Amino acid sequence: MSSRAAIPDTAPALDPAIAARLKRGADGLVPAIAQQYDTGEVLMLGWMDDEALHRTLTTGRCTYWSRSRQEYWVKGDTSGHVQHVKSVALDCDADTLLVRVDQVGAACHTGDRTCFDADVLATEDAKDQ
Repeated sequence: MSSRAAIPDTAPALDPAIAARLKRGADGLVPAIAQQYDTGEVLMLGWMDDEALHRTLTTGRCTYWSRSRQEYWVKGDTSGHVQHVKSVALDCDADTLLVRVDQVGAACHTGDRTCFDADVLATEDAKDQ
């Protein structure tokens, strides 16, 4: 069970039709892949619960649930590396979100453009050798 603070009943909530479709993990979270909308570049993976997804859909800024800090965070609020939401899609199994964004600055907390730049495990060229 998650230790996330309860959202007051008066707070706007995720559309019930969307909430009913989501397949969440035991922790109530769904992985959210952030992708640069115009190049297709995969930027990062974050985690969303219903409230984070609701905030993302209604504010146009990516909001994630930090599993380490146990709190919501809006990408770019402290770093300035904002993600402006262009679209949000649910995969065919309803267990992963694809958030197409316009990324301002680095997406990775290390300062790299993406979280997938630094540690490439295999390439097509390696298969030919």
